[in-house]
Amino acid sequence: MTEREPFSIHAKVRTYELDPNGHLNHAVYHQYGEIARTELAVAAGVTEGLIKQGIGIVMLESHIRFRRELRFGDEATVSCVARFEEDKKVFWMDNVITKLDGTVSAEIESTLGLMDLDKRKLVPGPMERIRDAGVDLDLLRGS
Repeated sequence: MTEREPFSIHAKVRTYELDPNGHLNHAVYHQYGEIARTELAVAAGVTEGLIKQGIGIVMLESHIRFRRELRFGDEATVSCVARFEEDKKVFWMDNVITKLDGTVSAEIESTLGLMDLDKRKLVPGPMERIRDAGVDLDLLRGS
């Protein structure tokens, strides 16, 4: 069995995304990560499956490590994989932003949870909830 490539999107740096130093503004790296997380969630069926249960995904924390700058016209892939641990109320989604030449530009680790949209509280067992919603866990985990 061959290992699946992680889910990814394509990004191209536009002029209005630059900061005064001529490289991609720090907040835009986070936006690229959010676009990849959202597209992965939609592709795997997370959003639709959970909303039917009255549950939504919420961002609890996001941390970025900048490795190499992106400049106007640079193109990159933004990968996204989910990580789960048993008995945790949270899970993680990791992004790697990689230039087309293979240079890693940034790494983002996001801590997420599932929130009951009526009670506005985190629900336990995110992996089980996501699996019960009919989600493709292999696609989420990149395996």
